[in-house]
Amino acid sequence: MSAETADRVAVTGSRPNTPPQTSWFEFLLDESLLENHLQKSSPDPSPVQLVIQFLEQASKPSVNEQNQVQPPADNRRNRTLKLLALKVSAHLKWDLDTLEKGLSIPVLNMLLNELLCVSKVPPGVKHVDLDLSTLPPTTAMAVLIYNRWAIRTIVLNSFPEKPTKLGPHQMNMLNLVQQEKESTENILKVLKEQSEDSIMVLEGALGIKKDFYIHTLRTLDLLAAEPPTTNGETECSTAGLKISADELHCQVHYDLGAIFFQQGCSEPSSYEKAREHFFKTKELLLKLDSKALHCRLDERRLAGYWNACRVLTGASDPSDAQLTPYGLINNFIKSKNYQALIETFIKDNVTLSLPNYFRQSILREFVHKVQQGDRTLEEVCHKLCVCNAVREALEGQVVSVFFQQLLLRPNKRTVDFLLEVCTRALDAEHAETSRRKLAALLKAVCESVEETSLVFMVFAHKLFVELLPEEERKTLVEQMRKRSASINLSAKLLPSFYDIPASASVNIGQLEHQLILSLDCRRIRQILIELHGMAERPFWRVNSKWEVPQDYVSVILGIKDNLTRDLVYILMAKGLHCITIKDFAHARQLFSACLELVTEFSPKLRQVMLNEILLLEVRAHESGGGCTRERPPPDLVSRVRGYLEMRIHDIPLRQLVGEECVAFMLNWRENEYLTLQVPQSLVMNNPYIKLGQLLAATCKELPGPKESRRTAKDLWEVVVQICSVSNQYKRASDGRVSLIKQRDSTMGILHRSKFVTFIKKLREPLVLTTLISLFVRLHSIVRDDIVNEVTAEHLSIWPSTLPNLQSVDVEAVAVTMKELVTYALTLNPNNHSWLITQADIYFVTSQYSAALHYYLQAGAVCSDYFSKAVPPDVYTDQVLKRMIKCCSLLNCHTQVAVLCQFLREVDYMTAFKALQEQNSHDAMDSFYDYIWDVTILEYLTYIHHKRGENEKRQIAIKAIGQAELNASNPEEVLQLAAQKRKKKFLQAMAKLYF
Repeated sequence: MSAETADRVAVTGSRPNTPPQTSWFEFLLDESLLENHLQKSSPDPSPVQLVIQFLEQASKPSVNEQNQVQPPADNRRNRTLKLLALKVSAHLKWDLDTLEKGLSIPVLNMLLNELLCVSKVPPGVKHVDLDLSTLPPTTAMAVLIYNRWAIRTIVLNSFPEKPTKLGPHQMNMLNLVQQEKESTENILKVLKEQSEDSIMVLEGALGIKKDFYIHTLRTLDLLAAEPPTTNGETECSTAGLKISADELHCQVHYDLGAIFFQQGCSEPSSYEKAREHFFKTKELLLKLDSKALHCRLDERRLAGYWNACRVLTGASDPSDAQLTPYGLINNFIKSKNYQALIETFIKDNVTLSLPNYFRQSILREFVHKVQQGDRTLEEVCHKLCVCNAVREALEGQVVSVFFQQLLLRPNKRTVDFLLEVCTRALDAEHAETSRRKLAALLKAVCESVEETSLVFMVFAHKLFVELLPEEERKTLVEQMRKRSASINLSAKLLPSFYDIPASASVNIGQLEHQLILSLDCRRIRQILIELHGMAERPFWRVNSKWEVPQDYVSVILGIKDNLTRDLVYILMAKGLHCITIKDFAHARQLFSACLELVTEFSPKLRQVMLNEILLLEVRAHESGGGCTRERPPPDLVSRVRGYLEMRIHDIPLRQLVGEECVAFMLNWRENEYLTLQVPQSLVMNNPYIKLGQLLAATCKELPGPKESRRTAKDLWEVVVQICSVSNQYKRASDGRVSLIKQRDSTMGILHRSKFVTFIKKLREPLVLTTLISLFVRLHSIVRDDIVNEVTAEHLSIWPSTLPNLQSVDVEAVAVTMKELVTYALTLNPNNHSWLITQADIYFVTSQYSAALHYYLQAGAVCSDYFSKAVPPDVYTDQVLKRMIKCCSLLNCHTQVAVLCQFLREVDYMTAFKALQEQNSHDAMDSFYDYIWDVTILEYLTYIHHKRGENEKRQIAIKAIGQAELNASNPEEVLQLAAQKRKKKFLQAMAKLYF
């Protein structure tokens, strides 16, 4: 061995033999490397790091020859990288707990969207509109995983998080952090908007009793290898990892319980739903064994959720109450059995079974009730406070501020009770430890209490004599005598230990707590006066959730007097919060007080408050909801007009007020006013007012001659601009240029999301019909499919072409149309025109069962559930032909034959072809009684005779032999027979598809 070789061996031998980290591109070069890598005990990089690397590389933008930044290319490399990311997730068995801990929301969103894509989930179709039971198993599972993640993400992000602080050496990462934050906020906004749909998808999954299958590495390989299919069925649909229905339902019940619990703070009825789901979770958890693959639950958290739901819903479960002290305590509080509650706390000082934080929370609840004015509970508070102090002393903790406050003004009953609790807290098992700690507590009490008679009452008690040695007692007595000589007996007694705390800092904290809770205007003012007397700081910042509109912030914070500034800000913030939760009575009180205050010194703020009070009254009236809403009083309409005509300069105006006022005027058919009297300057400055004016003008002219469609064209152009898109690029801090994405065009008067929000404030049927008509026409033009067009009323008033078709976002148009029709049907589910439009939407997106549901519903609502004939303008030949096609594609061929009779001219060719089909999924011969056309019945007889189906042939012959179908009958008899069969058939169909 040479000297150089020896040196090299010595050097390398002295270092730890750590293998180099595998780079992401190596997995592209060697297909077998990934599986081998994941099988290692501690792979480096870890699975979640691999997912991040693969997706990061696959989503990098490319640069073309002209040095222009392009979106990530859809090439083999990027597809393979995405597939690798999916394989790693499959190795992790799609465990959302693991993925959520290791991946950020944008990365996990990208991953799950890729899963939806490879699982052949129909693009452009809302998940809530999919029938999971008819989808391939792995496709349905992909939809469920995505929607589970969606509601889990909403719940997880509802918890407060401490912001990450960047050090000086990390400041160059600030832009990247900000970009990720913006991306996360955008995704969360979308998830929250779609939360109801996600909940409905998961609730639908609970009705599926069959087992599910989830993608594995093998099924993903099969997907990559096989050619694309049209219907989403692949050989790997049931080749994945089997997940039992109970296991999935357990996890879904838990996730639904969590989202309903999170919604409970704004909708208390949701707590009941959460409790039901958590109960089902507990039931299913008992059925599952420890080898469950997909169900990963934090059982301690589930127990916490369950106890919280029981308390919040007031559900009484005697068996549960006997098992857990939480149930007992809850029942004691509900039944106002406070003596039993106190007794439970005393006994717990021996068992130490209740957590200390739980005991403190019970005390805080009672203190809050006392602060709200229920003075009958003061003694209960005193006793609970004493019990908790003894418990804290036994555990070696510092006694709470509540107990220290109580010692500032004790009475004989309190001292007697303290001695009783201490006596009963002595535990035989830990006698020495308990005695020492209780002695220290009583000694501290003697040193704190100023009234000599109470101190000597403790000295004389048997327990005190037992606990303290004689020398300590003598020393303490001497100290008390010296102190009693210097006590100022003329000192003013403290009014209440709740109001006067041990220190000024505690006092400020308590007052701030009361300030947050109070909705009484006078009390808020009084608390602020007290706070400003103690400290000079901005108390409008006490609660981070107090928010006033950005348009008003500078005006309010510009108020020179600090107390007035705080009072105006807090009154407005609390009033706005009350409007949000529909507590209009308190909102009126808060706004009225604020108006009275600002009138004294600021005309500008006075007008601001008048505008906000107007918005409050509009919302209060509109929240009445339903079809029985009364017309608003003339005074309110007059004030809305006054706002829309306002010409006062230098007044901060919220667009939202204009938006609500315009929606209000449209809902109450004030079209003449909107088109003729609104100032043009306000129309130019507020896009909602411009939209309202165009809508009002278009509705006013419906129906009208061709020359009166100018306003319809103006409305059309505005909406087309809103639905247009534009590519935008931006340069990162490192100089690279990247494509952001297509986003709402800034050329439009407002973004599409805001436009949809505005639409959902409208309730007037003609306005909604006009908007539906516009979007249906726009959808037909951008989709360019003459055969499969959606229909609606008044389509002729809109242009038939678009000059710049490529700029319109096709998906945005489709989504908006669906949202608009769905929203309209929530207001009036019996509008047959909207129902036909909804059915057409499902038809053109190949959801035939749902389409039939809405076609049948449209007929039912205008015929008293088919007891009368459906009007021919509802069941046109086009509608009937679409119903026929739906039945045909659902393999319900006998229903096809029956429906062919409904056409103005019976379609014998389609009926005969349908009856030739042997693989029919409907009830076949049970539908023969609904056929009145003798030619079709004769053909049926021939078909069954030819096939040797004698039993079915006899049923067809029996149907022909009915006297009312005799061709010699008068026309009226034949028509009556047809109408009778139509009615029964449609009612039978309704039972199938409703």
